[in-house]
Order: sequence, then C-alpha cells, then structure tokens
Amino acid sequence: RLHRVNFEAPTCEGKRRETLALIGDFSSSAEFFVTIAVFAFLYSLAATVVYIFFQNKYRENNRGPLIDFIVTVVFSFLWLVSSSAWAKGLSDVKVATDPDEVLLLLSACKQQSNKCLPVRSPVMSSLNTSVVFGYLNFILWAGNIWFVFKETGWHSSGQRHPADTMDKHPSGYNQGGYNQDSYGPAGGYNQPGSYGQVGEYGQSQNYGQSGPTSFANQI
Repeated sequence: RLHRVNFEAPTCEGKRRETLALIGDFSSSAEFFVTIAVFAFLYSLAATVVYIFFQNKYRENNRGPLIDFIVTVVFSFLWLVSSSAWAKGLSDVKVATDPDEVLLLLSACKQQSNKCLPVRSPVMSSLNTSVVFGYLNFILWAGNIWFVFKETGWHSSGQRHPADTMDKHPSGYNQGGYNQDSYGPAGGYNQPGSYGQVGEYGQSQNYGQSGPTSFANQI
C-alpha cells in the first residue's frame, strides 16, 4: 500500500518542507502469496501428523491418498499463480519506488534549474528472495504429485491388471484338466479308484481289485 506511505521532501525555499505520498497499491498480490504460504504450511503440519500417527486411517478405503493427491495438485497450481502474481506485484513496486520516479513527485525537482540526485537506491533483496522461494515451493509441490499418486489406488491398479492377465493364461493350461485332471499321472483315467467311488454301478470301490470277491459280495 504505497499510497499510504508518506515522506517529507525539502523545497526550494529551504524553510518549508512538503509532505508527499508514493503511488500505487500492490497489497492484493502480496496478501494472496502470503495466504497460500500459510495454508500450505498448516496443511503440511497436519499431513505430517496423519502420516506418523494415523497411517491406518489414512489408507482406509483409499480416501486419504486420494484427498492428499487432490490437495497437492491444488496447492501446486496455487503456488504457481501466487508466485507469478507476487512477481508481477514486486515488479510494479520496483517501478513505483524507483528513485527517478520518486524525484518526479518533488516540486523542487520539477524546475529545470534544479538538479536532483538520489542518495541511495532501495534494497529489494529480501523481496526477490521471497519470489524465488515461491517458485521453489511450486517445484517442490509439483514434484510431490508423483509420490502422492503412487499412494493412491490408481497407480497400484494400473500395474496389477497386466500381471493378472499374464498369470491367468498359463494357469488355465497347467492347472486345468489337461495336465492334472485328465491325462496326468494323478488324473481321472489313471487313478484306480475313480470308478468305484461313484455309487451307480455297485458297492465295490474298485474295478481293478479281484473280480470274484466283487461278484460274491453282490450275490
């Protein structure tokens, strides 16, 4: 809110000083940037507590990873927007506080006979650092999208289906009726007691046993 910043400047008379104010209001972009930073910090603390102490509830019904994935995507987008907005706002602040622009506000400097020079230039290093950290936060959150996506059911189901289809084809031929049930050494045709156990033809358990005994029992 540069329009609320007042400063006193000397006049050509030397005895009187005039009160001036800077031009511009760039508070909206700065407030938006700080708000996103505060909410991201609070969500990071809450997520850390859930990861450590409530891991079972986090993975229950896949709701925790899904919510975490959506929130991470949203914060990544907001970090990009807020950092870009604050970078534009900081650029406007630099223009509004440029000593050459401020000197144009002084009535004494408007006279061609007077030569006005700035004593020092404004220091913007801390504000430039805030913009750099804003974009670093965007890179950090955007890179974290992949790791959160791996915790969701979408990633695990995408890797599970190809493996299941590959396992089903050999199991149908190796464990099915061709190798074990029909023609194998333990199949239905080679086992001696296969026909005798079905109670349709008689009481004997095996046709391969002694024949006279089976006929004597039937008589």
